[in-house]
Amino acid sequence: MITTFLHLCGLLIGTVAILPSTEVLTNANVDEIVRQMTLEEKATLCVGGHISNSVPGAAGYTRPVERLGIPATVLADGPAGLRINPVREGSESTYYCTGFPIGTLLASSWDVNLVSEVTSAIGNEVLEYGVDVLLAPGVNIHRNPLCGRNFEYFSEDPVLSGNMAAAYINGVQSNKVGTSIKHFAGNNQETNRNENDARISTRALREIYLKNFEIAIRKANPWTVMSSYNKINGQYTQQSEDLLTKVLRDDWGYQGIVMTDWGSKAATVDASKAGNDLMEPGNEGEIARIIDAVRSGVLSEEILDRNVRNILNYIVKTPSFRKYQHSDRPDLAGHAEIARRAAGESIVLLRNEESTLPLGTDNKVALYGIGAMDFVAGGTGSGNVNKAYVVNLAEGLRNAGYSLDEDLLSYYESYIAYDKAAQKMKSNGNRPNWGGFASHKYSEIPVEQAAVNVQAANNDAAVIVIGRNAGEGSDRNLVADFELSEVERNLINTVSNTFHKEGKKVIVVLNVGGVIETASWKNLADAIVLPWSPGQEGANAIGDILSGKVNPSGKLPMTFPLAYFDHPSSINFPYDKAGAGDGLMSPVIGRGWQREAQKNVDFSEYEEGIWVGYRYFDTNDKAVSYPFGYGLSYTTFKYSNAIVRATSDGFVASVKVTNTGKVAGKEVVEVYVDAPEGGLEKPSKELKAFAKTALLQPGESETLSFRISRYELSSFNEEANRWECAAGRYSVMFGSNVSDIRASASCNISRTETFAVSDAYISR
Repeated sequence: MITTFLHLCGLLIGTVAILPSTEVLTNANVDEIVRQMTLEEKATLCVGGHISNSVPGAAGYTRPVERLGIPATVLADGPAGLRINPVREGSESTYYCTGFPIGTLLASSWDVNLVSEVTSAIGNEVLEYGVDVLLAPGVNIHRNPLCGRNFEYFSEDPVLSGNMAAAYINGVQSNKVGTSIKHFAGNNQETNRNENDARISTRALREIYLKNFEIAIRKANPWTVMSSYNKINGQYTQQSEDLLTKVLRDDWGYQGIVMTDWGSKAATVDASKAGNDLMEPGNEGEIARIIDAVRSGVLSEEILDRNVRNILNYIVKTPSFRKYQHSDRPDLAGHAEIARRAAGESIVLLRNEESTLPLGTDNKVALYGIGAMDFVAGGTGSGNVNKAYVVNLAEGLRNAGYSLDEDLLSYYESYIAYDKAAQKMKSNGNRPNWGGFASHKYSEIPVEQAAVNVQAANNDAAVIVIGRNAGEGSDRNLVADFELSEVERNLINTVSNTFHKEGKKVIVVLNVGGVIETASWKNLADAIVLPWSPGQEGANAIGDILSGKVNPSGKLPMTFPLAYFDHPSSINFPYDKAGAGDGLMSPVIGRGWQREAQKNVDFSEYEEGIWVGYRYFDTNDKAVSYPFGYGLSYTTFKYSNAIVRATSDGFVASVKVTNTGKVAGKEVVEVYVDAPEGGLEKPSKELKAFAKTALLQPGESETLSFRISRYELSSFNEEANRWECAAGRYSVMFGSNVSDIRASASCNISRTETFAVSDAYISR
């Protein structure tokens, strides 16, 4: 008996002796923790999963390894504010978040300091609600005006987009929480987004569709990057070593983690090899695939260790690792004020004939359009925010001091009440379910001529709201979306003609998420205000603009064409299939479709190359409704003293801006460059820098300075597979918009300089 006992003790002692000593994760022992992890633990860490007692409504998680002190971390949407559930089972408290302006409106500010202030507030809510990473910003290029998620993104130009994204990331991450820049890359349509093959030239990829990501990653170092669903040139981005390793890590030096976009991935192992460290939202099958692949030799444990090491280096930065005691009580009232001010600073004034605006608050206003009551604060899907309230435009104008035609508003309120009751009956008494990521938007309703006659007689001015909503999962329609519906067109015609006969002004407010057609009707309006989807306090900001409390200083981050088919990508986009909701219809990524491939659905030819947006319109002298960078003010500005001085690395430019009007205002200065002739074909103008003045009083001046490097001046030579900054004379233009150059100067770059890159996306 004693002999048996001693024998067992010897076995136990031997077992303990061969086990590695167990440490817990710290900032300084990541490599040791990797060595101590079992294969199963490594695979588990690389696959997301649901975590109990977490943040309800969060989009995803990383799994814990409790044995080694590795906590779970929490990932949540979205770009216009944190997206979590506002109520929780067993709690009487509410967990609302602030609905901030959409990305397109923030980009319209052209103000990186403002964007950082907004996103610092967003990051505070991320921190105080117990989330580690905000799944934002979305930065994909506005290739086509019908993309359903353009509202989340910033611009058609990579310099504006990249700098807005950098400011966004820096603001959020100032709270010691993370961001996830997305969707990397080429996700420029929602139609069949899971399978679509974006066929893009190497030059267009490097100069347009990757450049914005590069700028943001170099300037702000986001904690995470999210790879997109789609393919680029025949290969899924999630399985592309070219994209995720050669470009992202080798060329740009990125050291954070890469996670997949949300979906079930059949090719987990290929994604792991390519550089996707984390599979989201994750399932047990993906863990098994990784384990089996290592055991069979298909996936080397060295690559798995690389991915695990990246994830651990991320985890040690998180609030969850620091055991931060979040309050669940961010300053929502203070953040609402920031949201309102940001919207006001970003709203674009498109038209203002005979100084129609600002409109005195002693005016009585007839407010037309279902959007007066059904105001669109933000987009749908993962870009939505569960906010405590949305100020509608009727409330916003009342708060600004305007008296409104209450009978007209009652007409719209009655229709909305009727529609809600009808939908409730159709849904058997339940709350209507608008389906997945969709959201109900009331269609415009007509107003009889006889009623408009009375309203024109009884009111001092008319405000017409044109409303649009869009979101994740489908693209917009051409008819009655990009273009006005027949009811909307008739409403603008009827109201404008009737009020103008009475000598009264008509203002149109475009409460939209993306570009719409304006050329055919804009001359009917005396003023046009573009607030996009401006967040929960946006209607108050519109009131501030209309009344003159805030002087508009926003500029367009994209071009408004005369017509859809003027756009260079028009026929290579699913304009005739958009809005079908088929962006989410593929349940498993990587399996493809059992049918003949369809153009613009299964593959999209980016035949326009680098000629995206203003690069095409301006170079080809193509008339537009409103040019890139356009926006009016209630004051005027003069540009003078333009100076450009060559440096060893490029040039330094400066220009003096003077407020020559009668009220205080801010001006955005856009710096465009025309490269020397010869060599690569280039656009006539390319944005290379921008800045916004402080609030200038009448007669006050400010000199803005810009430093632009040779690398920033470079174009990509596909044949040589390198960036090239040509020698010669560069014209530097200071513009109020791309078509309104106010001052210019030039400088000489004495020698050609080249910049080597990896062999990603070249024919081999």
